[in-house]
This record gives sequence, C-alpha cells and structure tokens, in this order.
Amino acid sequence: MTTALVAPLTALTDDLDAAVRGAHPGPARVAAVGHALAPYLGDPRLLRPDQCVGDPEHYTQHVLHVAPDGAFSLVALVWLPGQTTPIHDHLSWCVVGVHTGEEHETRYRVEDDHLVVDGTDVAGPGSVAGLLPPGDIHRVTNSAAVTTISLHVYGVDVSRLGSSIRRRYDLPVEC
Repeated sequence: MTTALVAPLTALTDDLDAAVRGAHPGPARVAAVGHALAPYLGDPRLLRPDQCVGDPEHYTQHVLHVAPDGAFSLVALVWLPGQTTPIHDHLSWCVVGVHTGEEHETRYRVEDDHLVVDGTDVAGPGSVAGLLPPGDIHRVTNSAAVTTISLHVYGVDVSRLGSSIRRRYDLPVEC
C-alpha cells in the first residue's frame, strides 16, 4: 500500500516508527524523528475534530499512538491562549512540531538553588525542535491569540506513564 492511500496519521506513525528504529539513540534519533514529523505538520486531515479540543483549565494531551513495544508515543497537545506548562524536564528524548498556532519556549539551567533563563524561542506552524535529556529544563506557553496544537513524539510509553515529565522545578528564577 502506498502512503498516498493511507490515512495521514497512519502514514505519520509508520514514518516515525521507521525513524525511531532506523537511527542510533541520541542526537541522530532526534534528528530522524524531526525529519519524519515535519512533512505532516499543518495537514488538516491529520487529526480528528475531538483531538483538537482543549480544556479551559489546562493544556490537554491527546494520545494519538503508542508503539506496541512502547518505543515511542505520539501525542497532540492542545493549548488555549495563555496556557502554559510548569517548568519541567523529560524522561526521554522528545521531538515537538507545531501543527497550528504558536508556542513560546523558555529554557532554564540550574545554578545552586535557583533557575537561570538560558534562552527563549517562539515557534510557529511547521517548526520542529528536539530535546535530549539531561539539560532539557523548559516551560512552554501558547503565546498566540488562538488555539495552538503541537505534536510531541516521546521515547517513552505515555499511555503507561501518563506523561513524559520527569521532574517539575519549583525553584526561584533569575533572568
């Protein structure tokens, strides 16, 4: 069966599976997964309407696919305007692609008993970024005036763990 005859989500998960299994762990895998994810971002056929629904209280995670052996998970995060994550890091590598809207990321590093801002980025539709622990402490905010949807590929089974977050940081922040 050719990709043109397969639903976009099935084609994406097949491409992600090939990228995860075909690349060495570390930066090569993150790059391969980002390369596989990028062509699908913005495709209006990728998500069902119920997978685009947010929650007024907090950003919403919709699990789209988990590899049968737990090698990776694909989730859609839906962010209403102004919604944000806690400052956190991850259990595994992660690749994020902005499907619609805009995300503002603030990166941090730990110094003694506080956090220091280590950089910021604003990512729009089609943007892809990778995170590789350790050193992936960040906060993400929907900085757009519209709903933002981002696709996240994690190297863990989020259906079993519930989240990819390893730790939340409640330390004071210095700029």
